[in-house]
Amino acid sequence: MAIEFDTVDAYLESFPAETRAVLEQIRSTLHEAVPGAGEKISYQIPTLIVGGTSIVYFAGWKHHVSVYPLPEGDAAFAADLAPYRSGPGTAKFPLTKPIPYDLIGRIASFLVAERVG
Repeated sequence: MAIEFDTVDAYLESFPAETRAVLEQIRSTLHEAVPGAGEKISYQIPTLIVGGTSIVYFAGWKHHVSVYPLPEGDAAFAADLAPYRSGPGTAKFPLTKPIPYDLIGRIASFLVAERVG
């Protein structure tokens, strides 16, 4: 039986301290990139929302963290994102390497432009 989470805090608290710290920084980075965004659990993972529209999702796993979906962006952004692309709509960041929080912020900024305008 899968665990169901009612809040983003409950989701984050379910992880070991080291992973939780990375997820908290991702959460903070996303909120900096999308000022005034709300948050909720959707598909059992944290989701930032603007005006009722889901903008960006993030999740923790045993060996990595992920951010979904991936925006179109531009050529330079696509090149920066390429090493982390895991399928058409997922960025996967290994927990054994430095997390590119600036890139995660750029993902959120491009998604807001695409989804909200």
